[in-house]
Order: sequence, then C-alpha cells, then structure tokens
Amino acid sequence: MPRIGVWLAAALLLAGCASQQPLTEGPGPEDRTPVETELVSTPFHPQQDYQCGPAALATVLNAAGVEIMPEALTPDVYLPGRRGSLQTELIAAARQHGRVPYQLTPEVEALIRQLQAGHPVLVLQNLSIAALPRWHYAVVIGYSSSNDQFILRSGTERRKRMDRNLFLRTWRRADHWALVVLPPERLPADPDPERYIQSVAGLEATGQIEAARRAYRTASRHWPDASAAWYGLGNTHYLSDEFAAAESAYRKVLALDPDNAAAHNNLARALLARGCTDAAMETVRAALELTDTTPAIRRALEATRREIAAAATSAPPEPADCPSGFRPDTAIPDRPHSVPGEGGAPPASGGSR
Repeated sequence: MPRIGVWLAAALLLAGCASQQPLTEGPGPEDRTPVETELVSTPFHPQQDYQCGPAALATVLNAAGVEIMPEALTPDVYLPGRRGSLQTELIAAARQHGRVPYQLTPEVEALIRQLQAGHPVLVLQNLSIAALPRWHYAVVIGYSSSNDQFILRSGTERRKRMDRNLFLRTWRRADHWALVVLPPERLPADPDPERYIQSVAGLEATGQIEAARRAYRTASRHWPDASAAWYGLGNTHYLSDEFAAAESAYRKVLALDPDNAAAHNNLARALLARGCTDAAMETVRAALELTDTTPAIRRALEATRREIAAAATSAPPEPADCPSGFRPDTAIPDRPHSVPGEGGAPPASGGSR
C-alpha cells in the first residue's frame, strides 16, 4: 500500500566495534561551549564482540521508553559477515519499535543541545585513520566544558571519558553521523520541521501508523502552519478508518496550501468513505481544474472521480453531517472518529502538487 513520505537519507557506512586507541591527528577548530551536563540515568549495555550497534541502539531505545535488550535487536541490525551494523539498519529498527529517529546536523553544538534537552545521542566514530577505518557506535550522555571531555556509554565502559578533541576527530572521520531516538510525543532540541516530518514519514512507511499519527500530531501542534504535518496526520487517520478526522486534517492542508492536488484527492477519498459523494465529486472537480499537478496525481484524481461516480449510482442517502459544496477551508473538529466500512484505496502519496 503506498505511503506518504519523503525518505530520510542516511549514509551507508558499515560500523564494526573497535576498542579506543589514541590518535595522532591534532585538535580541530571547534569553539568551546560552557556546559556541564550528564544523563546519569541512561541505561548501559556492555557490548558483546563486534556488537556495539545493538548495544548502542538498545541504550537509546531504553532512554526513549522501549524495554528491549541488545540481543533482541541483533537479528535486525547486526551483519555477521561484516561484523558490524549499518546506520540504515539502526534507523529502521528504531522505527519498528515506534520511535522517531532524528539525524542531527554535523555540528558539535547540535549534539550538546540534545544532551541539555535530556536526549542521549547515538554516534558513529572512526577510531583509526581514514585509510584504515575502525568503526564504532557509542552513546554520548554528557559533556563537561570544565574538564574538556565528553562522557559516553561505549563498549564495555559505562562511563567512558573522552577528551573533546579526540572525540571530535573520531566523530569527524565518521562524517559527524549522530542520531537521537525519541517517543512520538517529544521533539528534539531545536528541531528542523522538514527534517523532523521526513523522519516521521519514514516511521509511517514502516507501518507504524499509530506512532506516526502521534508524531504528526506533535509536529502539527508545534508547527501549526506546516501543511506536511497535517497531510501526514490526515493519511494516518485515513489508514485507520478515521475518516472524519482525516477530512479535518486534509481541510487544514488546503487552508494552508489551496493548490495541493494530492490533498484535494485525499479529502475527496475521505468524503467518499463517509458517504458524502456530492462533496467528494466537487472536491475532485476543483482539483482537476488546477494547472500545476503532476501526471501521477492527475491519474489518481481521475481514478477517484470514477470511483465516486460509480458509488453515486447506488449510494444510500448522505449522512446529515456531510458538507454542502466544496469548501476546503472549512474544517470540522479534528478528533478521532471511526466509521465502519471499507476505506477504499489508500491516500495519494506525496505532498507536492
């Protein structure tokens, strides 16, 4: 079944698990930040041979409220033939457990802000040189500017203190890859709306519809003018047969972005599922008059129009709460509202026009 969403890109770097050794490269030019923070309650899972990926992921999942041990994650994220884990596997596993994996910008200040907000940060390090990489996953739980050190859950060490410059070199050699894993009701520190909504779309694409709905609702409350958040919220309601709530969300999209043909199509489908064939047909007709639509969305609109026309020939009387005419900017209360019966085809994928 097609899903709305834009995939969050992630580098395909393989990470094994190495022991830390001193490097010879000199310190970088990063600015210093006066911070003293340590997330002392962060769980700790000593890694087994080459399995820092499952151990680090279990650590951040536990911190996000998921009760799981590394051995339960190993079949999903550990590649025995390569003695390591891929970032994409860790991201996918986090989503499978109903959590939002949010990749950070490659800046040490972004990492420190997450720690200050109470979010442990899963990082990839290269503990050797670029030509002979030794990949390693760890979880950053603290930073002390007075001691010039980061504090990590790393390998078999519960509280690994690492000189700031050494940490930054190992992190830089892994392209500054860093991830926080969050419950759907929590946002990262200083969130970027586009990146966050993309992360939630990936969660939806894995079939975690309930978790995605909660995260989209979090996004729509934080960014009420972000049409993509309302669009995703509408799709998750639709896929759960909550057609009145889906209608409300799609109307919110169109109030913000009147020329969004995909939202027109999905609003029409929600109206059709509620038995409101007249309003559904008017909605599709309005969308077909738009000039800036992709061929794929136009095909979806034509298919929806044919389905509405077929349903209208044998439809029972419309419910009393059906809207009269096409008024995309008039929203009904945004509430969960289940309607028994078939949901029809899935919503149109993609939020672009």
